[in-house]
Amino acid sequence: MKKVYYQYDPQARVYRRVFPTFGQRLKAWFIRLLSAALLGGVFFIIYLFAVSTPKVGDLVTENSRLQSQYRVLSRKVDDALLVLHDIEERDNNLYRVLLEADPVPESARQSGFNGTSRYAELLDMTNAELVVNTSQKVDMLEKKLYMQTRSFNEVLELSREQENKLACIPAIQPVSNKDLKRTASGYGWRSDPIYRVRRFHHGMDFACDTGTPVYATGNGVVTYAKWQSGYGNFIIIDHGYGYVTRYAHLSKIEVKQGQKVVRGEEIGLVGSTGKSTGPHLHYEVIVGKTDVNPVNYYFMDLNAQQYEEMISLAENHGKVFD
Repeated sequence: MKKVYYQYDPQARVYRRVFPTFGQRLKAWFIRLLSAALLGGVFFIIYLFAVSTPKVGDLVTENSRLQSQYRVLSRKVDDALLVLHDIEERDNNLYRVLLEADPVPESARQSGFNGTSRYAELLDMTNAELVVNTSQKVDMLEKKLYMQTRSFNEVLELSREQENKLACIPAIQPVSNKDLKRTASGYGWRSDPIYRVRRFHHGMDFACDTGTPVYATGNGVVTYAKWQSGYGNFIIIDHGYGYVTRYAHLSKIEVKQGQKVVRGEEIGLVGSTGKSTGPHLHYEVIVGKTDVNPVNYYFMDLNAQQYEEMISLAENHGKVFD
């Protein structure tokens, strides 16, 4: 119903009807519309937060599920980092120690993890702290795995090199001597059988019949294979890695200079050539250009008991043949 307005006339003492202007009516309608809009907005906001629509409910549920998944992922990444840390410790303190390699510096394993600028686009997300923290852990795991893969590739290459080195190191007796009865004289000061003076014996003598096979004690290359004064028929094998072996007084040489040989390969026959008082093999081991006691380089041939017996036999002066 349309409202009617009246105004009191004090002179005539009567109420006169007032007709508002168009502008006044327009203003009144504008105020009503504005009030209705504000009131509607308030009700809409109340409805939005107080009453959940199916779509909003689905979004809330999905958000909650994603948070749970992030937490589970974060825990799994933590577990993976613990396992990886154990692998890193074994890598540095076991594998690399055995292979005589330097450990991977911790600074290299931890590089590239400082700062959060790379995660700036995630900071506006809901639960940004959880998302950023999990993303950092995943990136750290990825980088550490990459570094560990590189380390294991290096360890693999070192192990192959070590395998080759082990094959080259002199590690067996140069003649078949399982019962050790062919051990004649060891390394050290001995009485020279010809000159009757004390001289240093730079190798070991093995008393054998002429024609007994002589074997290379490690993989290597023959660098000398001919007669040499005092040593008679003489073979020198360079095994690399600073190791050299020498075989003297042979009756026959079966290899040539420059020939590659492997451990256990027959290279000659025992004899009594050169400065010698009887059939035997004179055998020397040189490490880094210095002769050493060969008794310490039979570890593939001797068990602990035999090793002790060999040391005892070698230390006993026995019979020197050269």
